[in-house]
Amino acid sequence: MGVAFRNPSFMKHYTFLLESQHWDSDRIDRYRFENVKQLLLFANEHSTFWKSYFKENNFFPESLDSLDQLSSLPAINKEDLIVNNINCHTTDGFGKYFLSKSSGTSGVSLSFRKNESWDSFNRASKARGLSWYGIDPHELHGYLWGYNMGFFASLRVGLFDAFVGRFRLFSYSEKSQRKFLRKLRHASYLHGYSSMIYELAKYLNSKDKQLLNLKGIFGTSEKILDHYQGQINSAFGIKAVNEYGAAETGLIGFECPEGTIHVNMEGVIVQEENGEIIVTNIQSLSFPIIRYKLGDYVELEGYRPCACGLNTHTIKSINGRVGKKIYGKSNAYPSLVLYYIFKNYSVKNGVNLNYKAFQNITGELVIKVEQVLNNQERKALTKEALNYFQNDINLVVLDDQNLHEFKGKFVDFVSRVDQH
Repeated sequence: MGVAFRNPSFMKHYTFLLESQHWDSDRIDRYRFENVKQLLLFANEHSTFWKSYFKENNFFPESLDSLDQLSSLPAINKEDLIVNNINCHTTDGFGKYFLSKSSGTSGVSLSFRKNESWDSFNRASKARGLSWYGIDPHELHGYLWGYNMGFFASLRVGLFDAFVGRFRLFSYSEKSQRKFLRKLRHASYLHGYSSMIYELAKYLNSKDKQLLNLKGIFGTSEKILDHYQGQINSAFGIKAVNEYGAAETGLIGFECPEGTIHVNMEGVIVQEENGEIIVTNIQSLSFPIIRYKLGDYVELEGYRPCACGLNTHTIKSINGRVGKKIYGKSNAYPSLVLYYIFKNYSVKNGVNLNYKAFQNITGELVIKVEQVLNNQERKALTKEALNYFQNDINLVVLDDQNLHEFKGKFVDFVSRVDQH
């Protein structure tokens, strides 16, 4: 009843997606091309911003005859959509809208109107991913999203959660976690911020307890770091899997039981430029998302048959955020360097470390590590970092640290240095 009221086109999209996932590559490519061309033509006719943008870049949607030609249009970023927000929206009436908002992790938040069919398609795409694990979307599940709300906000959200078979953790006190875990024993799956799934698993492991009834654990909105999986598997008996996307792009990829992150082929066109993902959402009629820089470094692959039975484009790896720079005394370094420092350390030493880095002044970097390091491990980590920074940065390594502030998404690098 709730779906019929809020998202009346959900079942139509869900039924379609369960069928289309078995299409051959020629048929899915025809669908993708036809829908992206319709989106471009629609945006050109009904969005002031996109009509002007196409004209400025000598891009003519009516002349598109292959998906490859989409790359000739320069990519846009979140700031473009924020500055031109009103004119980005299309003028055609859709009837029912939902107000959507990005998380604001990058420092700015994007608000936009999402038409009902687009919203329903995105929810149906996620439901299809759940179906790969034998889960129906209405099944009871725990939700790790939202932090320390006020009493009335918690009451309102909790009431809505009850209608959709969901319960969440509002506070990360020990009492709240115990109560949440008692409910989770009767749930089918766990969903939410991957860093918070990790924190919950650590709490469960600290009590020498396990919870083994879940069909699936789905980490979203944040990268599932390699070292999360040991704690999660120990606590729940299964690993966390990736649900990759964003508010403005919709679902981009969903990991199957074989460990492959399948691109949501009917929903998005993903491209890679200089290691960065560029997303076009072909369902986004009310607020066209076209050639959008999401801000993540990824590795993409074309069609690849998977043991799960699907043959889709895949996301080989999600490597981290395109973020702020780390400033040395003479040079600047992309914050992605941190990912490679800890990845190389893990490969060489067989130890996965949980970390968070801070830069308060130019030429100095503070790295906080959750684990306790012995002298040999500290020297190995410092040596790995200096392979990238040489003597350009004074490095401070602090171990045995609490990293999560429980105020929103977990980010691995915080800079208080003005961008040069």
